[in-house]
Amino acid sequence: MELPLSNPNTSDSHGLSSPKEGVKAENKSIIATLLAQSSRHLFGPTSAPKLPLKHQVVSIEGLISKLGYLKPAEIAEIKKAFHFSDNAHLGQYRHSGEPYITHPVAVAELCATWRLDAPSIMAALLHDVIEDTLCTKADLVDKFGSKVAELVEGLTKLDKLEFQSHAEAQAESFQKMFMAMARDVRVILVKLADRTHNMRTLDAVPMEKRRRVAAETIEIYAPIAHRLGLNIIYRDLQDLSFRYSMPMRFRVIEKAVKRARGNRKEMVEKILQTTRLAFAKLNVEVDLRGREKTLFSIYSKMRNKHLSFTQVLDVYAFRVTVSSIDECYRALGILHSMYKPMPGKFKDYIAIPKINGYQSLHTTLLGPSGVPVEFQIRTRDMHAVAESGVAAHWAYKDGSPDMSEVQNRAHQWLQSLIDIQDSSGDSQEFLEHVKIDLFPDAVYVFTPKGHIRALPRGATALDFAYSIHSDLGNTCVAVKINGLQLPLRSELKNGDIIEVVPSSNSQPNPGWLAFVRTGKARASIRHSLKTTHYAESLQLGERLLASALRQQAVDAGLLSPEIWEKLLHWTGDKTRDEACVNIALGRRSAQELAIRLKILIDEEGGATQMRLGASDWVTPPQEISSPHQRQAILVDGREGNSMSFQSCCHPIPGDNIIGYLGKGEGLQIHTNDCPLALRMLSKDNDKWVEVEWGKEINREFDVDLAIDTHQGKGVLARVASSVTSADSNILNVSMDDRYKEDAVTIRFTIQVADRLHLAKVMRSLRANHDVMRVTRTRTT
Repeated sequence: MELPLSNPNTSDSHGLSSPKEGVKAENKSIIATLLAQSSRHLFGPTSAPKLPLKHQVVSIEGLISKLGYLKPAEIAEIKKAFHFSDNAHLGQYRHSGEPYITHPVAVAELCATWRLDAPSIMAALLHDVIEDTLCTKADLVDKFGSKVAELVEGLTKLDKLEFQSHAEAQAESFQKMFMAMARDVRVILVKLADRTHNMRTLDAVPMEKRRRVAAETIEIYAPIAHRLGLNIIYRDLQDLSFRYSMPMRFRVIEKAVKRARGNRKEMVEKILQTTRLAFAKLNVEVDLRGREKTLFSIYSKMRNKHLSFTQVLDVYAFRVTVSSIDECYRALGILHSMYKPMPGKFKDYIAIPKINGYQSLHTTLLGPSGVPVEFQIRTRDMHAVAESGVAAHWAYKDGSPDMSEVQNRAHQWLQSLIDIQDSSGDSQEFLEHVKIDLFPDAVYVFTPKGHIRALPRGATALDFAYSIHSDLGNTCVAVKINGLQLPLRSELKNGDIIEVVPSSNSQPNPGWLAFVRTGKARASIRHSLKTTHYAESLQLGERLLASALRQQAVDAGLLSPEIWEKLLHWTGDKTRDEACVNIALGRRSAQELAIRLKILIDEEGGATQMRLGASDWVTPPQEISSPHQRQAILVDGREGNSMSFQSCCHPIPGDNIIGYLGKGEGLQIHTNDCPLALRMLSKDNDKWVEVEWGKEINREFDVDLAIDTHQGKGVLARVASSVTSADSNILNVSMDDRYKEDAVTIRFTIQVADRLHLAKVMRSLRANHDVMRVTRTRTT
């Protein structure tokens, strides 16, 4: 986990001096001397002469001074862990030239400020020994017990040599960390302390690495800190990421804030003095402090609202800390009597806490000279939670029923990660879902029984159903919001009361992926589509691969188990069936796999003649077409959710069609003249496959019609009658004025069996005297 590392000797992939080779011979005598001195100086002041950074003895006196809340026996174990880590990292240095052990000690000190338990402090000291030294998990179990070893193992990255790319290695390591974190929240607390110290010492690493680490921090670690309520770390990581990812903008805003600090000092002092006096007169004891907003929050406001720095007036905020909840509301009344509140700028996070457990009253007032001033009012306990979140008043207990509200909320979120893990196909998909859930804002809604639930801003009614339980989401057919039946895609608002109507016969629709917002909903839908319709996807994938093999003139009889094993090693799939399902879901290219199989056969010289007798999709050699002949996939409408007919063009039997393999969404069917399909085809030609209608089709398809009619009473009813008289069902109808008072356009979505049936409907409409024109429409 250590990021800014140096490599004075030979290095491994982490930039550390290799422990196998040790330090150079000329350094051995120096280190031996220092180790001899360490028994005298390790835990007390040292009078040793000043040495270069890399030769200085590291003391944990500062760490020990912060551990007064632990028992002497626990502190002794922590000292033992320090000695073990110091010896394990001997000869390893940071980019700054300091001994590497300075980093674990600094991480442990951060953990001690949260008053974490002894195993957490020990894990902080040992967090890199498995990853960067010859030490193993078994060694840690033997020395310090299984709990400490599990924490350290959860903090250890996976070997990058196992993966095809840095992105895949990063996703796998994050997934491993999140799962360890779901089992034990101490893992992420130590990791956040580790990342915070790395960010504070990032000056020593090259610019390119600074930007990469800063981007990773703002994208993953800062949101995790916010999600767990660790607001001090959250703000620190944001500002540090801003500093290293956008150094010039950071310096400009930093200078502007320093100038403003001098210009507004008099106003801030006046507000503090006036407010303290007002509270004193009413005998309300408060702790009143002014707080400067972080540089990143100022920059974000400038960027999001397109403001210059001079237009960002609320650079300063004031925090009012009182003894009880009653005094919070009393303090609010006092402030509102002093300055006028700005409409719409009051938020009560005490009555309805934020999703990470944060509680305060927020109000923005018009201060002196009409300058907006923000006040945050909270109790002392709320302040502890606001600053340290899940780490506030930390006391780790397995399955403790005495968890605080904020710890309970964190526990619920961590448990949801396990649900996402169970539903995700791979580590990168898992990481994508988790990023969705690391949201900065929330909307609060209610169940019919009055229980409150928090969802990300923009969440839909279907997201709510999945937040209750995956099975409820999978079987959802309708929702009622505030008593009114509304579409599943309806966006939720604060205070909505949602009732879910399930049906045991309902199944998830691939179209749901287009509008759900939460990671749990997306993961559950994809998992259901993959498992419930596994056979459909497998069949489609086999057909797609068989077609691609025919195009490459590959004799399927040469596909021996050995060749399949080599292919699966190349793709990373566990079985042939999994590879075919991934083709159907758009995660793999059938053409790419067919080319790879051809290469593998050519490498073996075509000598292998083993047959795969159980494969229904394998084309016998005598049926192979001429080289590169393209054979289309037949579509009969019975493929289920492995295939979808797109609403942009509503293809129906008789139309010329083309198929697109959307990632995770199966085969999407378009008409070959669909404007959207043509635009997508020009950008991503590899994911398109040839498809044709089958001979027997036993279902109906949606189609859009625009009908220009004369104005008049009963026109809609007569036009609808013309549609139904042609044996067609109307799914949707809308109207809009076209020629003002002369005519109106009626838009229908109807169901037809094929183009002949559509022609029959259109003839019936044209025979209607109210109808001027009938056209089939599509989305542009």
